[in-house]
Amino acid sequence: MGEEKTETKEKPLGKMTVKELREVGKQLPEITGVHGMNKAELLSSIKKARGIKDEPKKKTDASVHEIKKKIKALKAEREVVLNNNDKKMAKIYRRRITRLKKKTRRAADSRQAV
Repeated sequence: MGEEKTETKEKPLGKMTVKELREVGKQLPEITGVHGMNKAELLSSIKKARGIKDEPKKKTDASVHEIKKKIKALKAEREVVLNNNDKKMAKIYRRRITRLKKKTRRAADSRQAV
């Protein structure tokens, strides 16, 4: 038969499960106590051992008002698409609207926590 290529790309550290991170951590001699660490600790220690700088995530500080404007525009576009009987696009717009609604809830929660 044919030879199989066993060349596998390692997925990004942030996407790995704790189990996978522990396996990676065991292979690095600089890290000890891998089994006692949680995911955040494993990530930081593996990045430190590999010399990867931890870059903070970019946060978009969108206000609830701006997000609601986007939702309103998407709802109008969805209505047009529904009138044209394009169910696929209507579904896409519905998902986008749902995602934005979740964002408004998170933004409102973060405001109350501050």
